[in-house]
Amino acid sequence: MVSFSDLGIGPAIVKELNKQGITDPFEVQKESIPDSLLGRDVCCRAPTGSGKTLAFGLPLIARTRRANSKRPTALILTPTRELAEQINSVLKPIALAVDRDVVSIYGGVSYKKQYNALNKGVDILVACPGRLIDLLDRRALKLDDVETVVLDEADRMADMGFMDPVCEILDQCSENRQTILFSATLDDEVADLVKNYQKNPVTIEVGPKEVSIENMQHLFWTMKPHQKLRVTSEILTKCGKTMIFCKTRRGVDRLGDEMYDAEINISTLHGGLNQRQRDRAIRRFTKGGSIALVATDVAARGIDIQGVNCVIHYDPPENGKAYKHRSGRTARAGADGVVISYVQRSQQRAYNKIQNEVGIKRKFQPPNVDNLTEYPMEYVEEVFEEEVRKPPNNRRRRNRRQRGPPQKSRSSSERQRKRSHKSKRSNNRDSKDGKKFNPNHKKKRRSNRSKKPKKRNNNE
Repeated sequence: MVSFSDLGIGPAIVKELNKQGITDPFEVQKESIPDSLLGRDVCCRAPTGSGKTLAFGLPLIARTRRANSKRPTALILTPTRELAEQINSVLKPIALAVDRDVVSIYGGVSYKKQYNALNKGVDILVACPGRLIDLLDRRALKLDDVETVVLDEADRMADMGFMDPVCEILDQCSENRQTILFSATLDDEVADLVKNYQKNPVTIEVGPKEVSIENMQHLFWTMKPHQKLRVTSEILTKCGKTMIFCKTRRGVDRLGDEMYDAEINISTLHGGLNQRQRDRAIRRFTKGGSIALVATDVAARGIDIQGVNCVIHYDPPENGKAYKHRSGRTARAGADGVVISYVQRSQQRAYNKIQNEVGIKRKFQPPNVDNLTEYPMEYVEEVFEEEVRKPPNNRRRRNRRQRGPPQKSRSSSERQRKRSHKSKRSNNRDSKDGKKFNPNHKKKRRSNRSKKPKKRNNNE
């Protein structure tokens, strides 16, 4: 049995891993850690949940030297805030064991804390490309001292249009740097990245080349829009922990409001929320505080949540690749799961195309919740009885309305009185000569006939 010590990891790091109950390395860690410790470039294809965070994180912590103010010595680039925070939470306690700092940088939060952290000196910087470019433009840091760069979820960054910022960032790092790349696929723009920015990389491939969807049940249910909420409620009662994907932020908010009205306790997640709201949503769903997570495709990749029994495509995915990544949130680590797609008549052609792209063929059928696998009722009762069926104390408002107190609806008579009051208040303004205008004073009506001709001055 191979241990972390056998791979070359130091005793202080191994001791911290043992405290956390991490004793045996995963396959991707066995394959990549020795070459990373030697300082070689590594190009690794591995799926989410395979243990790649420690695969690149442990050698990075072991090799990183102390940093000066505004000059980090190691950099990890990630596509999303959630993944950046997840990497930070995994590596930070291990880095402290060898007196190294880890700080995450991403948008949606205050600049002040990030400025302060960079001024103190950050050894390992975990960053999203957008905010990092912003800070570089503001001259808040320099990347000349970065000796190791890790690109995590490189294919996801390519899908999100981050390749140009990533290349700009790599160009500003040290020329003699070590570049480590982890990705679920190694084609298209990722292949160009490997070719242009890595030097004789060691190529490692772990797991299937594509997201596996074979060990999950796929159902395509035809229904009208007004049926969706009722069917979703029945699925949650049967399946328990579920992720529900919508196409837009507005769709997530709308469905979240409808489910709260139905007294179903859920969490919502999309790019329009601030980081505190996003972290709270994931934490509640992960720990069982909510039975479902309603999200856009921002949650389709990079977030490792265990125990998801069901995935619902409330709105159709963009293509077969998006279908695979959404569906891959369930049936993880050898478990089973069910994937349900809601299909309207106008969407059948698009779903036929998606089925061809992912290599499955299923018939469109009416919904039948009774045929679903029933998951252990202990978990469902614990969450559903205490959290879901308990009506919320305050009616949930959409996120864009949460800045102020709820506004009471006014009747037409009340609105009329308010307009009348505003009109009177505006009429009470001071006139040009400083005298207060009296609204009750009646102005004398003058006509052209009543006007007297002016007396002519003979001196003119």
